[in-house]
Amino acid sequence: MCGRYTLAKGEGRWEFAHIRVEWKGPGRFNIAPSQLAPIIRFEDGKPVIRELRWGLVPSWAKDAKIGNSLANARADTVATKPSFRTAFRRRRCLVPADGYYEWQTLGALKQPWRFVRPDREPFLLAGLWETWEDAGKTGEIRETFSLITTEPNAVTARVHDRMPVILSGESAERWLADTASPEKLLELLRPCPESELECYRVGAGVGNPRNDGPQCIEPLPGSVAVIAPPKPPEDPQGMLF
Repeated sequence: MCGRYTLAKGEGRWEFAHIRVEWKGPGRFNIAPSQLAPIIRFEDGKPVIRELRWGLVPSWAKDAKIGNSLANARADTVATKPSFRTAFRRRRCLVPADGYYEWQTLGALKQPWRFVRPDREPFLLAGLWETWEDAGKTGEIRETFSLITTEPNAVTARVHDRMPVILSGESAERWLADTASPEKLLELLRPCPESELECYRVGAGVGNPRNDGPQCIEPLPGSVAVIAPPKPPEDPQGMLF
């Protein structure tokens, strides 16, 4: 799964194929499920940026709380699972990010790592979005999104068994295109090349969603960006400090 990500620069410009969008907002260092975050989608044939809540709530859901368990969709079941299959066909989006976190299990402890591009530039994650309306007295209308995860590449594999789908260039435009066939879309949901990703260890404070400052993305003392994380040592605590 992908449980946290960042948009630390607070602004960015994305140009892919014939699409250009810009985002300006506060830096986000620890975006967590249930929080609002920017996504890119087509409206009237044009790409726009909107803020939606992370944790997809299907239109047929009776309670918005289901979104707490639908922050991620798996690439291998996204086209068939009832919670995601309609959004996969009709409501796809791109989620701007410049890093994401995964936790490495070290015995009874978990060490967070931040994954970034080698040049630290922003990238785009594959996502889905939905609109949900409360049929009860409140009549609340909520727009939500989910990230799509796939099998890990070599950079991610020693930390976690899943990674978010990262799209770029033509693949990003194809993901948003209404005319794309399900078969062609599924071909896009694969791990990015190892050369486009590196990672480094960060402090445990990122596990608390209330922590959302620059300290979240600071490398631990002695931590350097690596292409493939080392295997866990015999003494797990040796990796933490």
